[in-house]
Amino acid sequence: MTEGPMAEALRPEAITKWLAERVAVHPPLHFDLVLGGRSNLTYVVSDADAHRWVLRRPPLGHVLATAHDMGREHRILAALGSGRTDVPVPPVLGLCTDETVNGAPFFVMDFVDGHVIRSAEDATTMLTPQARQRAGEQLADVLAAIHAVDVDAVGLGELGRRADYIGRQLRRWHRQWEATRVPGIDAIDDVHDALAASVPTQQGATIVHGDFRLDNVILGPDGTVRAVLDWELCTLGDPLADVGTTLMYWVEAGEDGALLPADGTASEGFIDRAAFAARYAAATGRDLSHIRWYQAFACWRLACILAGVLDRYTAGAMGAQDAAGRFTGDGLRALADRAQEILAHA
Repeated sequence: MTEGPMAEALRPEAITKWLAERVAVHPPLHFDLVLGGRSNLTYVVSDADAHRWVLRRPPLGHVLATAHDMGREHRILAALGSGRTDVPVPPVLGLCTDETVNGAPFFVMDFVDGHVIRSAEDATTMLTPQARQRAGEQLADVLAAIHAVDVDAVGLGELGRRADYIGRQLRRWHRQWEATRVPGIDAIDDVHDALAASVPTQQGATIVHGDFRLDNVILGPDGTVRAVLDWELCTLGDPLADVGTTLMYWVEAGEDGALLPADGTASEGFIDRAAFAARYAAATGRDLSHIRWYQAFACWRLACILAGVLDRYTAGAMGAQDAAGRFTGDGLRALADRAQEILAHA
């Protein structure tokens, strides 16, 4: 059965039949929407014997044509989980592209047990200080492992164009901003122009996760990263864009994390942003002297993404989840202001 406002996103009987053709299932199935995601919809699926899987499908409503490609995300997970990489991902069970089954493509993967840290309270109740330190170090190591994947060897060489990643991202998200613009936030346009005029030289081309942060991984009790989640923005390009995104989300003790989706890294035991960057640089040999530029870019891009999310909330396509904080015009403006502040000291 389904619960909550997103029941219209699922057709339980058809999904049960599809799943039963691939794995032993004991109906009825129960679907729980995983809160915290603001784009693709993620459900934990459980059967009468408490077996669990995870189902991913696109959000309801109008979205960017390429932003919610289930086949693409499934392909990435299957390639990374092929045994030829050091990147931990959930094993994939199957992809359904027949929209008569559930009204939209979806894929199912195995459920990976562990902790998803969405707040400082989660961090302190689920992990010891030692486990928090290991989690922070593991995030740097796993990001380095993602960027070390030989994309041609695992069949992802055609995932995206490798050159001019930042230029493409600036154009893509500025188009979304133009399509979902919130009046009175000129700072987003100003930051775009400043970024476009000062793009650092790209250091190689790697897999770029696109949204790498603490609450997009599953941790074991000791802080080990068991699986990296939410690959919907993944492509090929500039690896330092990922580092900038992670550091943008990395709230330190005493900082205000209200604009960001989680502040678990502010808890005692987590390494700070400087230590994360140093550990990543040591593992990869990359020059991080322009990393503040990438942090500013990450703030700007997040503001553009959230403008699209806000537009979907307004249209009712994201259900009745909260639309407070950063999901307002003031929240977008604050992110743009933060980007300007970071650029001023880059």
